[in-house]
Amino acid sequence: MVILGINAYHGDASAAIVVDGRLVAAAEEERFNRIKHAAGFPAHATRYCLKTAGIEPREIDHVALARDPWARIWRKALYALRMPRLALERVGVHAKFAGLDEELGEALGVRREEIKANFHRVEHHKAHLASSFFVSPFEEAALLSVDGLGDFASTMWGVGRGNNIKVDGAIAFPHSLGIYYTALTQYLGFWKYGDEYKVMGLGSYGEAEYQDRFKELVKLDGGLGFSLGLDYFTHHKTGPEMTWLGGEPILGKLYGELLVKRLGPARQAGEPVEQRQRNIAASLQARLEDAMFLILNKLHELTKLKKLCLAGGVAYNCVANGKIFDKTPFELVYIQSAAGDAGLAIGSAFYVWQQILGRPRSFEMKHAYWGPEFTDRDIRKALSAKGIEQGGQSEIRRQTSEISRTAAAVTGHRSVTVLELAEDELVKATAKKIAEGKVVGWFQGRMEFGPRALGNRSIVVDPRRPDMKDLLNSRIKHREPFRPFAPSILTERVGDYFEQTHPSPFMLMAYKVKREKRSVIPAPTHVDGTGRLQTVGREENPLYWKLIKEFENLTGVPVLLNTSFNENEPVVCRPEEALDCFLRTKMDVLVIGRYLVEKVMGEG
Repeated sequence: MVILGINAYHGDASAAIVVDGRLVAAAEEERFNRIKHAAGFPAHATRYCLKTAGIEPREIDHVALARDPWARIWRKALYALRMPRLALERVGVHAKFAGLDEELGEALGVRREEIKANFHRVEHHKAHLASSFFVSPFEEAALLSVDGLGDFASTMWGVGRGNNIKVDGAIAFPHSLGIYYTALTQYLGFWKYGDEYKVMGLGSYGEAEYQDRFKELVKLDGGLGFSLGLDYFTHHKTGPEMTWLGGEPILGKLYGELLVKRLGPARQAGEPVEQRQRNIAASLQARLEDAMFLILNKLHELTKLKKLCLAGGVAYNCVANGKIFDKTPFELVYIQSAAGDAGLAIGSAFYVWQQILGRPRSFEMKHAYWGPEFTDRDIRKALSAKGIEQGGQSEIRRQTSEISRTAAAVTGHRSVTVLELAEDELVKATAKKIAEGKVVGWFQGRMEFGPRALGNRSIVVDPRRPDMKDLLNSRIKHREPFRPFAPSILTERVGDYFEQTHPSPFMLMAYKVKREKRSVIPAPTHVDGTGRLQTVGREENPLYWKLIKEFENLTGVPVLLNTSFNENEPVVCRPEEALDCFLRTKMDVLVIGRYLVEKVMGEG
């Protein structure tokens, strides 16, 4: 049984394929077309998924689409009468969905008639809930999805048991914690789609001095409900301007003039960040947490369950997630790696498998490595294309006792040395380079699904060096100085460094670093004493685990600073992109497959 899940005509367009109830492949379109948060139809991602699964288009049994145009149809009709422009935009999107079978055939290079699959429409938030619960380790759990807007709802909750999800309630447009957070993100001068995580980091530098005013923006009713102070926003009057049909998503202005009157002038993009903005960001985060913990505590009261599955864009708020164990009675939490809209592809597919077809559960998503991988031959070809092996003319020494290759090439004034090493030697050599303070690109295995680099498409450095954060920003990342980097830590050593020990394999929890360890790993420790950690298990990623373990053997510290392998672009997917990023930035070392490539400054 083959099920293709698709998130299309929405931010983070993606595809996933499930065969006999097990996930085989999943990827975002942005990794292929190199457009951040790409909307439109995920043609490249869909082709990749079928190729990886070895499936022909005619062999697809079901196609699951993460959108139901009939959900809340009367509420949609009411707002359409008030906002004709929004209605026209929605008509355009619905027209695209109506012809999605044709676009799928075009993407796969076949006629529509050759696709025999049944097509299913799965409501946005039901797909979110399914994306977390049906791939979780839990047989029973409380469920919550919170984001900006999908199928005219922003929030949904319920209970999952076995292969069934029961929805107990939802909050509809125009009330939305996601829109609230995005509107204030815009007000603070960050207008790119997905910039909310920047403001989350900024908030740690401020005090929540505006919290009383923020109670007017988000009103809590003491139960599972909340409402926005709509006078502060514009989306309910004009409709949230969105471009979903292709390219990078763009959102129009969501905040109104009353917000400016109450909080002062909005920061313009590019202006310096002042303490007032830091305090507004802190107040924004504090009010989000008020709402989330009120909802979660009420959800626990209603369900009496100790296990929680979270999904939706707000589930990326690692600061709030890290406080769940202190602020609520929940004891176990599962959030999969693509909790936002990319995860809808997984959720819609598993919703069909379990909820619609009633099949038993047999899969747990323990890792995020569902994207493309590349062979040694692919990597050698990419190296040769960059002239690193000088078209086969470089000096090569082969030793019989170990796999070893040394070559040199010149790029501008830099010499590049290449070693081909067996796995154990590769890990030892890489750990040594990191301990020496080198900036290392680490390109291994299958690409991650979701926004976080989790040890297969990562830049890794020494967390012990206080200057490493500034060095990364000046040489490669060029990020705002208030944004933290993440620590990757061996799962078995979490309790030695952090105050919480609940696993965080997808880098979606921020925990307090123990006071005595903050001076040990200053580079990934945020200003508030937290770290947005990734726990690395030997079973889930044995090679990355071995790298961190070897670093511990050298230094006594079982932690690496990990950031995504990119430079203001989507995370690198192919060897060619890794090499491009390595060569154009001041990265010192690239470890790609079993090749260790290092720059050496030439005499020129």
